[in-house]
Amino acid sequence: QVQLVESGGGLVQAGDSLRLSCAASGHIFSNYGMGWFRQAPGKEREFVAGINWSGGRTYYADSVKGRFTISRDEAKNRVTLQMNSLKPEDTAIYYCAATSGTQGPYDYWGQGTQVTVSS
Repeated sequence: QVQLVESGGGLVQAGDSLRLSCAASGHIFSNYGMGWFRQAPGKEREFVAGINWSGGRTYYADSVKGRFTISRDEAKNRVTLQMNSLKPEDTAIYYCAATSGTQGPYDYWGQGTQVTVSS
């Protein structure tokens, strides 16, 4: 079992930056690939970014490529999502997830953190 707790969400203006963190516990962190997803009101949950178990490979949705960066810190059992040049359409609840596979399926999920970007 892996427990995931997100933090760092908030209300920002368009063009601002925000950093989300996800603290993992329960299993060996380095065994898992990690990902960030988001769900906006009235929309389905969508993939945002992923990173493999070693941190050597990262994956991004086209909508965030060049603006968001995912990274992991093995010493702190943490994965972060640095979000720059935020847009109102980035407004959503952001979820951290863990997978024992390459890019899924994701087996464990956090509770989510709200990100609101005002125009």
